[in-house]
Amino acid sequence: MATLLRMPEVAANATQATLQAWTKNEGDTIAVGDCIAEIETDKAVVELNADSAGVLGRRLVAAGRDVEVGAPIGVLLVNGETSVDIDALIAAAGGGAQAPEAVAPSAGEAVAASRTAAPQAARIFASPLARRLAAQRGLDLAALRGSGPNGRIVKRDIEQAAAVPAAAGAPASAPAVACPAPPQIQVSEAFTEVPHSNMRRTIARRLSESKSTIPHFYLTADCRMERLLALRAEINANAPRKISVNDFIVRAVAVALREVPAANVGWTDAAMRHYHQADIAVAVSTDAGLITPIVRAADTKPLSLISAEIADLATRARASQLRPEEYQGGSFSVSNLGMFGVSGFSAIINPPQAAILAVGATQAVPVVEDGELKVGQVMRCTLSVDHRAIDGALAAQWLAAFRRLLENPLSMLI
Repeated sequence: MATLLRMPEVAANATQATLQAWTKNEGDTIAVGDCIAEIETDKAVVELNADSAGVLGRRLVAAGRDVEVGAPIGVLLVNGETSVDIDALIAAAGGGAQAPEAVAPSAGEAVAASRTAAPQAARIFASPLARRLAAQRGLDLAALRGSGPNGRIVKRDIEQAAAVPAAAGAPASAPAVACPAPPQIQVSEAFTEVPHSNMRRTIARRLSESKSTIPHFYLTADCRMERLLALRAEINANAPRKISVNDFIVRAVAVALREVPAANVGWTDAAMRHYHQADIAVAVSTDAGLITPIVRAADTKPLSLISAEIADLATRARASQLRPEEYQGGSFSVSNLGMFGVSGFSAIINPPQAAILAVGATQAVPVVEDGELKVGQVMRCTLSVDHRAIDGALAAQWLAAFRRLLENPLSMLI
């Protein structure tokens, strides 16, 4: 029996998501576990995998459309059902299914349609992306000639139309007085507008809310890194997996939260959250935007396991393969831009968390030891803190514990 494919709740409390792309065509054979489509949430792109085998009979939603959670998006055929069966299934669903994807008709179909439906306005065939771009730029699709298959309007047609000045197609009226027209200076705006993804909209909204509603304050510490770098080199000389400086940082953050548990908190309007374990969210840059997969209970894990988890999470984050539970939550965040040579910066808190640590590069700088000027390896870290949840003295206590752990790295391995 044919079954409806519905938009899943791919994120907690989500009411809708975007069907970013279909990975199967109508008529394709589907096996259990096959990726049928890619669904974009406010934080990531996830795969929609088949729960049962069959044939993709019909795609009910075009790529790029926002769809309510639970709404039908396709039909999976199991026993060779026909289009009549598909129509009956959609009707039985209460008419909740969205209109199927618009497909350009053949030349013969177009002629027949024009003969039988002459009184109606001609149907405009355009890709979903072309329709969205036309709406954003105020273009009338009916006035455009499509260059796609069977006259379908595609993205390049919109871009070409947008590049032509609006007045170019208007007939010139006869001037009242014959006089030379002033020279026209046309300014070409060299840019391309790309519609915001759900993920980018959410990043913008949450960061704007964070900066406008959270009273941030900042503490900075310069950490001596000679001992940590020496220990790392010794470990990596014989270790099957190389440990990074960032792995040490995540471990030190977690152990410092265990030592100063009053700093392992979050703020909500109703109450203060006291977290029972150090779940460290690690910022990862992807093509779609920033995402923060989480190393759970990092204070209880050895460096080797932390290193393996971070590498795995980062790889799957960039491939849009994270599960929601792997990036939702967390008690504290770490953002490290040291690998780009950034000496220092301040990061924006990710609510309801109450703190985030911004990590810069380790640099050779002059330092004074026992009255003598030497060259030291120093890493600058800046702690952004929500003053509603953590007071200055408590934040300073946590930062001091973190710095001590980095400068005495053996202590965090015990």
